[in-house]
Amino acid sequence: MLDTGLRTFSALGKDASGNDRATIHYDAINDRIIKSSFLDKVWDSDNNGHGTHISSIAVSSGKSADGKYNGVAPGASLVVVKAFDENGRGTYMDVIKGIDWVVANKKKYGIKVLNLSFSAPPRSRYWDDPLNQAVMAAWKAGIVVVTSAGNRGPAPMTVGVPGNVPYVITVGASTDNYTPNDPSDDRLATFSSTGPTHEGFIKPEIVAPGGHMEGMMEKWDKLAELYPQFYDENYVFFTMSGTSQSTAVISGVAALILQANPNLSPDDVKCKLMAAARGPRWSDGTPAFSIFQVGAGLVDAYAAVHSPVTGCVNRGMDIAADLAGEKHYAGLARQDADGNFYLEGYEGYVWNGSFLWGDSFLWGDSFLWGDSFLWGDSFLWGDSFLWGDSFLWGDSFLWGDSLTEPVGINVWVPQE
Repeated sequence: MLDTGLRTFSALGKDASGNDRATIHYDAINDRIIKSSFLDKVWDSDNNGHGTHISSIAVSSGKSADGKYNGVAPGASLVVVKAFDENGRGTYMDVIKGIDWVVANKKKYGIKVLNLSFSAPPRSRYWDDPLNQAVMAAWKAGIVVVTSAGNRGPAPMTVGVPGNVPYVITVGASTDNYTPNDPSDDRLATFSSTGPTHEGFIKPEIVAPGGHMEGMMEKWDKLAELYPQFYDENYVFFTMSGTSQSTAVISGVAALILQANPNLSPDDVKCKLMAAARGPRWSDGTPAFSIFQVGAGLVDAYAAVHSPVTGCVNRGMDIAADLAGEKHYAGLARQDADGNFYLEGYEGYVWNGSFLWGDSFLWGDSFLWGDSFLWGDSFLWGDSFLWGDSFLWGDSFLWGDSLTEPVGINVWVPQE
């Protein structure tokens, strides 16, 4: 978990078997190891609360009154990287340092999944962005990178960095509308950032629960002090909404997939998640949301773990050549003269950027495109692909060596 740090709740320090699972804790801001054992209280490094909250969603070994685990993957090991301060602020340098440390220590600590629940505005094409380059290097090294789409929806083309990296798993947020036992009114959260990216890729790839999610947090952490009304009566569980929380859900599911099959590549984990996702449909069977809003649809953890599908994403893309500057890629999304988004070569996938939230649709077994849509389809970047004014940065943005550009945990949004 690369975030604001972690608090020493026993449900986070111990896995479902009672083993000490926080193998290591690295502070990228100060470039030091700050934890060597669970009893070392220096590990209590999260003064913001965000990192602890999303970690508890992903891996908490605590149980509810009916004996069910609170975390998605309660048996997972945990490695903590602190790259954001008390206010949830960081820099490109700190985040890149943290990602580089993860890649360098991947084998030593058995790191297989990297959760990135933060966002920054795109400043250049995905392949020129230094943070994106670090993320791509992690994916190339065999680490499943799960990142948030961002909380700046619902307008099109609002997915941030590093969610705009085409290779990784970018996650949007759904909400159950406060009726957990009634899936018929579940919907996309209004704050969830949507695609396509500036390079024409469909993002997010998948959505997961991200509305009013309960997670662990200390009452004196920054977020808890700013929003005390979202604490439970026991001052243990804090309610927060965001694509950060939905990203933690998918990271937990990715851990379950790798628990079942440890030899899967990041591409195959992404493929299983997307192939098993459920598409939202109206009662007449038509899609309730555009693929530019929800990607493949709502996560189905059980189906993803047991899915036999592999090889369905990132096809024809060479990440090594991309990193080396030899090849770059664009997706199939286009925009017509009327402002509608569509997919090159596919009929029926036109979206005018509108956002309709009804109350009578269901998440079906699969989305309508099924086998006819190839999620790996892309092509080499060329001069013929132009978004016009949507390339706000143009060719004038130059990355310096200082990498002081800001990046932060996703902005606070109302509960949904």
